[in-house]
Amino acid sequence: MRRGGSIVYSNALRVRSENLMPHHSDKAGTSTVLDPRPWFVLRAVPGIGDALLCRLVQSFGGPGAVLRASLDELTQAGGISPALARAIRTGPCVEDLRAIDRELTALGRMAVRVVTYLDPDYPARLKTIHDPPPLLSVSGRLSEADRHAVAIVGTRDATPAGRLVTERLSRGLAAAGLTVVSGLARGIDAAAHRSALEAGGRTIAVLGCGIDRTYPPEHLALRKKIEERGSVLSELPLGAYPHAYHFPKRNRIISGLSFGVVVVEAAPQSGSLITARLAAEQGRDVFAVPGSVQSEQSRGTNGLIKQGAQLVESAEEILDALAPQFEPAFRAQMRDRHATLTGLVQSESRALDGDEATLYAALPAEPVHIDELIAKTGLPAASVSGLLLSLELKGAIRQLPGRSCIRV
Repeated sequence: MRRGGSIVYSNALRVRSENLMPHHSDKAGTSTVLDPRPWFVLRAVPGIGDALLCRLVQSFGGPGAVLRASLDELTQAGGISPALARAIRTGPCVEDLRAIDRELTALGRMAVRVVTYLDPDYPARLKTIHDPPPLLSVSGRLSEADRHAVAIVGTRDATPAGRLVTERLSRGLAAAGLTVVSGLARGIDAAAHRSALEAGGRTIAVLGCGIDRTYPPEHLALRKKIEERGSVLSELPLGAYPHAYHFPKRNRIISGLSFGVVVVEAAPQSGSLITARLAAEQGRDVFAVPGSVQSEQSRGTNGLIKQGAQLVESAEEILDALAPQFEPAFRAQMRDRHATLTGLVQSESRALDGDEATLYAALPAEPVHIDELIAKTGLPAASVSGLLLSLELKGAIRQLPGRSCIRV
C-alpha cells in the first residue's frame, strides 16, 4: 500500500523471486505503485551506481521500464555502454535475487517506509546532489518542514565546551523552525539531536548502518525519541554493519539534506571534515566554530576557517547567513520565532539577583575554574559556591568536574 506517496511495506506484501517486472506500468515522475522490487533489482545490477540509476529511472519513467527496455533503447536513450545494457537485460544473479526477496520479506515485518527517488516526498534538496541515494529506508516521519534543514556535526570525543556550544546552536536553529540533521554518533551528533528535541523542533538522524540497527547501541532511547518527532534514514540494506567505509557515503546524505553544515569540534582526521568537504562540493554553506589552538578537537575546525569556512559562534550568525536562501514567508517566520526565544532568554537573565548577575556576567564562554571566578569577582569563596549552585538550579550554568563551570 502507499501512504503519503511512499512505499509502505505490510505483512501482506510478498514478492516472488521469479517475478522480475512490476505489476503496473511506470509513469514518468512516479514510482511503481505496489511493487518496490524493481528498484531493488535494478540497484543490484553490477556496474550501476546511484547517479546512473537515478538518471535511468528519470529517463525511462521508472525502474520497471528500465528493466524492460531493449539493448538498443538502453544504449541510445539511456546513454550507457553495450556491456552495461547487457548486464541490465541479464539482471542480478540468482543469489542476489534471493537476498532481495529476503530483505523485502523482512521489511514487511517492520514499521519502515522505503522512499524512492521518484516519490513526491523524497527530500527535495537531496535530489540536487550528484549521487542521491535511489532508495531511503525511513523510520519515523519525513515532513515538509524538513525542506529547511541545517546539519550539525563534530567529534565523538566532544569537550564540555563543545557540547554546550552544540546545544546552544541546535536549540537556536530548532527554535527558529529549522530541522537539525546529524549522524546519531556519540559526542557532538548526539548533543545536536537531543537539543533540537528539547527545543520542540525536528531532527533527522542519518545512519551508517542498516535501518534495523542502532549505532552506537546506547543511543537506542535517543533514536526512539527522534522517530517520534523526526525521522531516521538509511540507504543501506537491512543488516548492514556500521563499517568505517559506510560513513563517508552517509555523510553525503547529511550534507545533501541541508542548506548548510556546521562543524563544532573536529580533530584533523575527523569524519566531520569529510562532511564539510562534501557540503562544499554540493554547494552548501560550511560553518565552523573556532576553538583553542591548543585543543586537538579544534584543529579541524580552525583549519576549515583557514580554508574559507564561515566562522560562527551563535545560531543568529547561521540564520543570518542562510536567510537569503529561504523564501520570504519562512524567513519572516524564522526571525519571529528566534526573536521570541531571544526575548525569553534575556528575561531570564534579568531575573538573576545582584550577586548572581555579577557572577554570571563574569563567566566566559569557555569552562572556568571556580578560583578564577573568585579572583575576578572579588566575592567570598563561600558565597561563590552557593551562587553557582543557585545558578545551576536555574539552568544558567553547568558545573563540570575539577571545580570548573561553564555558562549556559
